[in-house]
Amino acid sequence: MAYTGEVHPGGSPDVRELPGLTITKLSVGPMDNNAYLLECTESGELLLVDAANEPDRLRSLLGGRPLSRVVTTHRHSDHWQGLAEVVTSTEARTYAGREDVEGIPVATDEPLDDGSLVPVGAAQLGVITLVGHTPGSVALVYDDPAGHPHLFTGDSLFPGGPGRTTRPEDFTSLMNDLEEKIFAKLPDDTWFYPGHGKDSTLGAERPALGEWRARGW
Repeated sequence: MAYTGEVHPGGSPDVRELPGLTITKLSVGPMDNNAYLLECTESGELLLVDAANEPDRLRSLLGGRPLSRVVTTHRHSDHWQGLAEVVTSTEARTYAGREDVEGIPVATDEPLDDGSLVPVGAAQLGVITLVGHTPGSVALVYDDPAGHPHLFTGDSLFPGGPGRTTRPEDFTSLMNDLEEKIFAKLPDDTWFYPGHGKDSTLGAERPALGEWRARGW
């Protein structure tokens, strides 16, 4: 079956085969968090984006294979409930945005900055810092060999708008980062994978940027 990106709590994962990388998307926990297992198709190395909850279900995706790295997109607790158990059982190295490290109760081995690179075997994820939802939120971009970017946005970008912010200055910061670092630099066919819910493309969301800015959320 073709990948749709539609997953549900307690349901089956959805798998997308890309040139160089396989993405397995799974919904976990009571807040319908998305976790993404990335597999390098050349080496088989595995990386997990957000060990959000239900560590047993996350480990079942591994099928007994070693997990090299876990990236936590931001410090909010619904995105790291399963992190301690996953890391303890797999000895995976941990990554998170530098400004969010103190808010994550599992030690971060590799703090991430804007422009950092995270390897997944022969593939690489570029780090884009997006300040606003939290001070240290990060997005991860994979440029597949066919020329199509794929973006993991955590809770900073969803279909229909930016992630939640609590102060006007945080909203302005997040919108500025999204417009300058994401929409101004990546093409419309960039597919993005958020921390909750369905996927979308930048092209589908781009016409609403002015509306998001005007409404303030």
